[in-house]
Amino acid sequence: MDDAVETPEVRFSVEGALAIVTLDRPRALNALTHRMVIEIATQLDTWEADPAVERVLIEGAGDRAFCAGGDIVGIYRDAVSGGNATEQFWRDEYTLNARIARYPLPVVTFMDGIVLGGGVGLAAHASHRVVTETSSVGMPEPTIGFVPDVGGTWLLSHAPGELGTRLALTAGSTDAAGAIHLGMADSFVPRERLTRLREALTTQGADEAIAAVAGEAGHPSIADDQVTLDACFAHDDVATILAALRASGRNDLTEVIESKSPSALVLTLASLRRSRGLPSLEAALVQEFRVSVRCLGLPDLAEGIRAQVIDKDRSPRWSPASLADVDTAALSDFFDPLPHDLTLPAWKEER
Repeated sequence: MDDAVETPEVRFSVEGALAIVTLDRPRALNALTHRMVIEIATQLDTWEADPAVERVLIEGAGDRAFCAGGDIVGIYRDAVSGGNATEQFWRDEYTLNARIARYPLPVVTFMDGIVLGGGVGLAAHASHRVVTETSSVGMPEPTIGFVPDVGGTWLLSHAPGELGTRLALTAGSTDAAGAIHLGMADSFVPRERLTRLREALTTQGADEAIAAVAGEAGHPSIADDQVTLDACFAHDDVATILAALRASGRNDLTEVIESKSPSALVLTLASLRRSRGLPSLEAALVQEFRVSVRCLGLPDLAEGIRAQVIDKDRSPRWSPASLADVDTAALSDFFDPLPHDLTLPAWKEER
């Protein structure tokens, strides 16, 4: 190893021509903290100016997760105390998501194990996205009274048909084959070959190194019955989608969707439909920032986190409790510009 710098939450190293980011919170499933976001962004700036670095790898420590999302316990504490730390966290996190997408060097991500929420933001905007047989990729935000962010609305709204809408409203996850089919990953590599791939990347280009170890992900089960389900999820109203699912006999999906925050479902569907017409990932991130910041003022975000990770009773008390009571007109204002909107730099994409 040519160079190594240790920090408590994320490690950086350089091996040959490969610069490596290792998320190092395995007990927390490598969930992102604000400090990690800042340190990764700073290190990417340093490596961009280093002629010895030719590509970057982002990986997670441990064998359970690449990254299970943001530090939602911290978000909960900030929300219930009326603080503004979460807004700054999202501002820096979304900027990092765009930075990875526009980075002038190839960025390889090992989406091994659990990849949720903020983990998708780190991994799925990279130039070379690798999944394994252990990958479980998803955007679970409506389960905690929130909406897909970190560029998730951009990815999901550009998935084939209405697969992205289905994944978002059910707050579900998909396997390696599904992630590739959705456009959230590129290549399947068996977990046992990741070490070999990591070593190859120190001397070889990303395309060449991945091709030498890639395998077949198999059939994407998420595409099964897609024609029928796409027709159900193509509607622009959550209640209409639920009615269509009931009519098609898919009560299993209606039950899942109805367990989520009604307000979050309305905002999620509106976000996806709007993202589909936006010109770029950056525009989607700006839209997500506006919605995310305003979600801090709704009771469902703190309540959803409480039910899932604080008290763990899995019985959130949503407010309002039903779709019929959601003030859709008020929620449409969530997409309006903020006094201090997210502004993303115009990075060069070539070195």
